[in-house]
Amino acid sequence: MLSTATWVANLRGWRRAALAFSLGALSVLAFAPVHAWPVLFLTFGGLVWLLDGCHAVDAARGVKLKCAAFNGFWFGFGYFLAGLYWVAEAFLVEPWRHGWLVPFVMTALPAAMALFYAAACALAITMWRPGGGRIFALAIAFGLAEYARGHVLTGLPWNLIGYGLLPEGPLMQLAAPFGVYGLSLMAVLIFAAPAATWSAEGGFSKGTAAFAVAFLFALGVGYWWGDRRLAAATVEETGVRLRIVQANIDQANKWRPENSAEIFADYLDLTSSAGLDQIDLVIWPETAVPFLLADTQEALEAIGGALPPDTSLLVGSARLVEERDEAGRLETTRIYNSLLVIDGNGQVIGHYDKIHLVPFGEYLPFQDFLESLGFMQMTGVRGGFSEGAGPRFLAVPGAPPASPLICYEIIFPDDVVDANARPGWMLNITNDAWFGSSAGPYQHFHQAQVRAVEQGLPVVRAANTGISAVIDPYGRVLAEIGLGEKGLIDAGLPKVGQKTLFVRIGSALEVVILALAIAGWLACGWHVGKGKVRKNLS
Repeated sequence: MLSTATWVANLRGWRRAALAFSLGALSVLAFAPVHAWPVLFLTFGGLVWLLDGCHAVDAARGVKLKCAAFNGFWFGFGYFLAGLYWVAEAFLVEPWRHGWLVPFVMTALPAAMALFYAAACALAITMWRPGGGRIFALAIAFGLAEYARGHVLTGLPWNLIGYGLLPEGPLMQLAAPFGVYGLSLMAVLIFAAPAATWSAEGGFSKGTAAFAVAFLFALGVGYWWGDRRLAAATVEETGVRLRIVQANIDQANKWRPENSAEIFADYLDLTSSAGLDQIDLVIWPETAVPFLLADTQEALEAIGGALPPDTSLLVGSARLVEERDEAGRLETTRIYNSLLVIDGNGQVIGHYDKIHLVPFGEYLPFQDFLESLGFMQMTGVRGGFSEGAGPRFLAVPGAPPASPLICYEIIFPDDVVDANARPGWMLNITNDAWFGSSAGPYQHFHQAQVRAVEQGLPVVRAANTGISAVIDPYGRVLAEIGLGEKGLIDAGLPKVGQKTLFVRIGSALEVVILALAIAGWLACGWHVGKGKVRKNLS
């Protein structure tokens, strides 16, 4: 092991970049749909050894910083290229319009995200110390980087490192007390420690080995606790009966005008399947039909005719709002990506407008200027979608209030429920048809499971092409329609779970975890300093 650590630390130039890139790309195997999370012991261990090589360079601090940032960038580029490759699928839905952008997007997006890991490694090298101190340095730096990439600009907390610790089952329960941001820092400690026991500079470190054993023991305790938590968990229902409709409409065909009536009829036929009289809520996915449903009276009447009087429909649809002055003159037209509540009479009685829009997908930065140059976001809506005003709280007839989440709004751990009112469930409608049968829809679904555990709330998910499901407050899938399948789910709405520690304390707990890691780093520095004093005295 020592010889491997020395070999990695001594790599230079393109070989160092190639190894960093490969380690980053391999890390993605830890996430859905593979969940081969032990690979992170290899990849973060290798990153520690690469940074050991930067620290060992007999040069000015600036050179070490450059070396560390170089390693972090290539590690991140591999990580995000492999983890976000499926984004290219969206540009190939209409290749004549967007296909030419694929090489640019799949270079620029991973490169931009990799800057967070470059900054993390640069910060880590400023804190680098022999022995166990360096694993705390790396964990602190990556913990901060993961939080930053979830919040800077619009944020994109996709495939946070903490998800590697959260495969379905006992380990997923760790999200309830710690949350995925806190677990991202803890994951780096756990995965980096075993390999960090050896270093090219210091050989085998007993102190670091003790940390590795302690962290692995803690992981084992976490698994045992999660297993006990699941064993004690019971599934109770509210009495509300749901029907989730997954029509499996191909994205390339969805917006062709000649298909509009057929798509709507398909949803109505599935909705009207046997047993509808026992259903309280029917749920269709994001932008289920390719027209403005709230403004199409004929469609609303057809829905009212299909639904029993006491049954409501929750459906994703674009929503047009015209703003006029006092004289009735049109001032502004806005388009929202919305969730509509339609009662058994076909009347729209409520709505939620998506708050967290996808940049370049639903709107463009500097929208008017870029449109004047001929650019258009993926959805092709002139002027882009408008941001909803909230709140993220939706009254639902005959059911507990819901926290509505459209598409990737569910991936933001700190923003899935209204801060002033706890809902009875989370409703996630999405259209993952953009991404085909790639890893993207599986990763999206896994993150929805983790939100359920973090919040102690059931998640009901309706996806155009999958994965639609009912998930209990422990992340367990109670009913599911797989990716690329057509069908429906009839299931009960689970009851709300207990408030988790993450809900009760939230970001304060993340600060505590960071503070403990800093304390560990300081303690390692004190130990190293004390050892040097003893050596000098002798």
